[in-house]
Amino acid sequence: MRPFPRGRRTTTVAAAASLALALAIGTQAATATPSPTADGPPAASATTADADAARQYEVSGVATRADRTALARDGAVIDEARADSVIVTADRAEATRLRALGYELAALPSARQAAAAPEDYHTYEEVLALVDDAVAQHPDLVSSQVIGQSYEGTDIVAVKISDNVATDEDEPEVLFTYGQHAREHLTVEMALYTLAELTSQHGADPQVTELVDSREIWLVPSVNPDGKTYDTASGSFRNWRKNRQPNPGSGIGTDLNRNWAYEWGCCGGSSGNGSSDTYRGSGPESAPEVAVVADFVRGRVVGGEQQITAHIDWHTYSELVLWPYGYTYDDTAPGLTEDDQAAFEALGTAMAETNGYTPMQSSDLYITDGTIDDWLWAEHGIFSFAFEMYPSSSAGGGFYPPGEVIDRETSRNREAVLLLLDYADCPYRVIGAEEQYCGA
Repeated sequence: MRPFPRGRRTTTVAAAASLALALAIGTQAATATPSPTADGPPAASATTADADAARQYEVSGVATRADRTALARDGAVIDEARADSVIVTADRAEATRLRALGYELAALPSARQAAAAPEDYHTYEEVLALVDDAVAQHPDLVSSQVIGQSYEGTDIVAVKISDNVATDEDEPEVLFTYGQHAREHLTVEMALYTLAELTSQHGADPQVTELVDSREIWLVPSVNPDGKTYDTASGSFRNWRKNRQPNPGSGIGTDLNRNWAYEWGCCGGSSGNGSSDTYRGSGPESAPEVAVVADFVRGRVVGGEQQITAHIDWHTYSELVLWPYGYTYDDTAPGLTEDDQAAFEALGTAMAETNGYTPMQSSDLYITDGTIDDWLWAEHGIFSFAFEMYPSSSAGGGFYPPGEVIDRETSRNREAVLLLLDYADCPYRVIGAEEQYCGA
C-alpha cells in the first residue's frame, strides 16, 4: 500500500529482461557524471552534450570480483554486474580511456530512463510534510527530530516509531537509513512505506503491533537531501550521486557511502579525486551528512552500551542483500568472527528469502571502503545490512524505475523489515547462539 499518491503515474512498463547472475551494484555504483581514474586526474570534459554525454556501456570479460575491483580501480564507475560482464556509466572521453586500457566496451541503448519522471517520486519537502502528518495522526507512536543539517543547511530528520514514543525505553533499537546516494529515490519511498505500514497496522496486525511495542525504530528518510533535490530540480533526472559539497581542487560532492570512518580510504575501494563519483572526501566524516548520522548513532550509546542492534541502509539497484565487510574479501577479519559472519549470512539469507533478492558479502561484488555498514559493525557492533532494491538490471529502469512500481517494490520488503525487527533483540538467535551471546 502506498497511501501517499502524488503526481504523474506512468503507463509505460519498462521491459524487465531477467539476466543470469545480473547483480546491479547500487551501493558501489557511481553515476552519469564524467569519471576520473581512481586517484588520478579527471577525464577530459565533454565538449558537446550530444556527443560526450555520459551513457551506459557493457564491458565484456569482467567476470570475477577481482576483475570488477580492478576495473573500478582503473576509474570505471560500475552500475551493474552480470555473469561475464559489467555495465558502467561513462562519457566519451572516459570510454575512450577505458578502451585504451584494453577493455572492450559496447554502448547500450540510452532510453533506460524513459519510463520514469521526477514527479513519480516525492520531493524532500513532501517527505517532511508526510512525516509531520504521521506525527499529528499518531502522536503516541511517532515523533521526529532534526538531528543536524546538510552542507546546504537542509534539516536532516530522524523519525522514531514506538508505542511509548516520548520515553527512551530499554528496548532493542533498529535504524533504517535511506537515500545516501541522491539518485536512488526509490529508497526514500521505502521510508515512507515503512512509516505508513508500521503506524497504520499498529493495533490491526498482531505481528506489527508486537514489534512496535517491543522495539524503538528509527528512520532517517533522506540522508542526502541536497543531492536528492539537485537530482530532480531541473525537471529531469541528472544522475547525481553525491552530496553538494565543493571539493578542494575540482569537483562537487562527496560519495557519502565512502566517507565513513572505518577503514576510510584503506583499500582502493574509493577515490581521492574530487571529480570522481566515488570521491571519499577530504577525511573521515568530512561530509556533514555523514557526521550528522554518525553523531546520532554515537548518541544512542546509553550507559556505555549501544542501543541500536540492527540496521539496513537502503539503495538501488540490484535486488541484493549485502553484509560486511566491504573492504576485504576475507569472510572473517578483525572484529568479525566466524560466529559473527555466520549470523550475518544466516540473517541476510533469511531476509533475502522473503523478497527474492540475492544475499552475499559486500566484497563479493568488489572492494569498497569507508562504507556505513562496515563502520556500524566494526565501531558499534550493529548488525548492518545494505539492501539494493528493484530493479535487478538496467532493463527495469536502472536507478529510475517508473512510479507505477513503487507500491509493489516497497511492499515487497515488508517481511524483510519485520524479520530484522524480530531478530533485533538478539541477532545471534538466527544461528541458535542466543545463550552464548545474549544471555538468554
